[in-house]
Amino acid sequence: VQLVESGGGLVQAGGSLRLSCAASGRSFSRYVMAWFRQAPGKEREFVARITMFGGDAYYDDSMKGRFTISRDYARNTVYLQMNSLKPEDTAVYYCAARSYSGSTNAAAYDYWGQGTQVTVSS
Repeated sequence: VQLVESGGGLVQAGGSLRLSCAASGRSFSRYVMAWFRQAPGKEREFVARITMFGGDAYYDDSMKGRFTISRDYARNTVYLQMNSLKPEDTAVYYCAARSYSGSTNAAAYDYWGQGTQVTVSS
């Protein structure tokens, strides 16, 4: 599966952005979809993931209540709605896919997008 992210940009603190990740290929519903992010000089960190059938979503504690992950099977797209953004949310955001079961470990994911830059100004 190929993943292409979009929707990043520059936003002021307190603002919102919605990231999209379009998946091509077959069997979109067989993949757990996730978002990770990587800030300069830091390791890639888990943001959120959503189960194959979209029934359950999981978040890193620091994003819970501010970020919402969702998926649209008709469009083969997963979204990350980000509200109340903070300067520390500045990073490259990556979409990832893994067959069947989820994980918060980046190494467990088989497919990655190229990333989209999110910059939050103070």
